[in-house]
Amino acid sequence: MFKLDLMDFSNMFSFWTFSLCQAFIVWTPVKGQSEVIGSSQPIIASPGDDVILPCHLSPEMDVQELTVEWSKPDLKPDPLAYVHLYRHRREDLDMKIPAYIRRTEMFVDQLEHGNISLKIMNVTLADEGKYRCLVPKLKSRVQSAVVQLVVEMPLHPRNLQTSDPTDETDVKGVRANRIAVISSVVVFCIVLIAIICAYLFKQRCQNPNHPKYDEVHASSTPLPA
Repeated sequence: MFKLDLMDFSNMFSFWTFSLCQAFIVWTPVKGQSEVIGSSQPIIASPGDDVILPCHLSPEMDVQELTVEWSKPDLKPDPLAYVHLYRHRREDLDMKIPAYIRRTEMFVDQLEHGNISLKIMNVTLADEGKYRCLVPKLKSRVQSAVVQLVVEMPLHPRNLQTSDPTDETDVKGVRANRIAVISSVVVFCIVLIAIICAYLFKQRCQNPNHPKYDEVHASSTPLPA
């Protein structure tokens, strides 16, 4: 009876040892096995930007002959449509979401190095959300990664730069020159108008038909003795 219990214990010990070894093998990454790695931080963009959703294989692996799927898991009503689908060494447009047509691209020349990042051009507010990068035929326990895209309206105008004091001096100099030129033109116009008015007044006074001509002429004629 003691021998039977000892044998049962031995068999159970062997069974559990084998199970633990199998579990350890399954959950331990194989040396050299590539995994899909995304960004642990959200990618921030503004409407109109071109943005890159980073994703790559580590260790580096050539995926030119494999299928790469970029999708939006939370997208409704058709979650099976793709943001970008690469297979047979080219982009497949058959199942592409219409809103992303001609707005996405992958770095095809970098696929041999395991770079499967996606570029989205002219980002809109509707593009915000989670994006999943999947290599379905990759012989790895980690075939996909999720990248979060956040689209925010800018608080300040883009390309706002601190002005250079030299630039401000130049602007002030230009303004001063403009004011001086305008002032000179105004003074010249006033003088010209004054000269023209004086000339017309003189001509008018010398005109014999002018009512005041006789008075002026009479006053200038000497009285008879």
